[in-house]
Amino acid sequence: MLSFLTDYTLQNVMIGAALIGIISGVLGCFAVLRRQSLLGDTLSHAALPGVCLGFLWAGSRSMESLMAGALFSGAVATVIMLTLTRRTRLKMDAALAVTLSLGFALGVVLLTFIQNRGGAAQAGLDSFLFGQAAATVRGDLYPMAVIVLIGLSLVVVFWKPLKLMTFDPEYAAVSGLPVRLLELFLTGMIALAVVVGLQMVGVILMTAMVIAPGAAARQWSGSLLGMLLLAAFFGATAGISGGVISALAPGLSTGPVVVLVASAIALFSLLFAPQRGLIPSRWRRRHKRSHTSSDRILLTVYELAREHGDWSYRVEQGAVDAYYGMVTEPLLQALAQRDLLKAADHMPDEGPHWQLTQSGCEYAAARSRDQSRTRRLRQVERPA
Repeated sequence: MLSFLTDYTLQNVMIGAALIGIISGVLGCFAVLRRQSLLGDTLSHAALPGVCLGFLWAGSRSMESLMAGALFSGAVATVIMLTLTRRTRLKMDAALAVTLSLGFALGVVLLTFIQNRGGAAQAGLDSFLFGQAAATVRGDLYPMAVIVLIGLSLVVVFWKPLKLMTFDPEYAAVSGLPVRLLELFLTGMIALAVVVGLQMVGVILMTAMVIAPGAAARQWSGSLLGMLLLAAFFGATAGISGGVISALAPGLSTGPVVVLVASAIALFSLLFAPQRGLIPSRWRRRHKRSHTSSDRILLTVYELAREHGDWSYRVEQGAVDAYYGMVTEPLLQALAQRDLLKAADHMPDEGPHWQLTQSGCEYAAARSRDQSRTRRLRQVERPA
């Protein structure tokens, strides 16, 4: 059943897509944490004129020359972007938008110029817009693997400076770190990730591969190292899964399928991650509100019992409803399920009654002491 995995083309696609997922996931984490998600989009679009220049220089679709050209134009775009933010009044988002538009427009002009020249050498060059994974051969994987290895090695070597600059650039500058040089270095490494994925995913879709794995990993991990490892795993999973799905469904382009899988992983993480997912967070908020409201009712029963000097004092449910102006039976039942209250057999003609249990009395007493301590602290901190 899995005999299709031995297909030469599919093996190349899966290996290449996995390499793209790993490097883009790791380096994209820094863009996500620094709130520069548009950076990947800018660098991927700015890489198109470099691909065209690499083709004009080599005269053929040599992967080495195309990658070198893309890396060069990505570096130029990085310098332009940083210069605009430092030398003008433009904000980062505006500088990214200007650089993106300029790079992509120049790339389309160069691409049109090359195609109008004629000749068979330029055939398929426009595939870099949306990617053409099926055209990947084993020889293309070697420069990709070298770039991935270089990128991951640089992250390991400069781990501490990059970590400090990502979370606290002001402190990094005060500590003597060359923050501007590190920003240029980090942006250049993200350009490396973009270059790796140009042939398989393309200029248009590469931005999703830079951002989606990192955004997904952020929902599951609270540490930078854990986030990078998860992003690499998610990126590789998206790449391999996208390659397999496109192989099983002929006619589907691998690049868009890979991006769709990466986006699905990010969407699932945003919804269901235990700590930061939208659904678990909403459930915790509702659970907290429910407990807070029920604890207020429990404290009311506790105060009434203390005022009457009888911890087994039976409180009428109707009186609690009147006090809070709402139907409190669901909350009273919830307190009973927590073994904090119990139903009392007292004056049934006047409706249900409730009284504290032993654990309920102890819990309410602790909450009452906490509230009293909080009020005293606020009074002490209040200016005269």
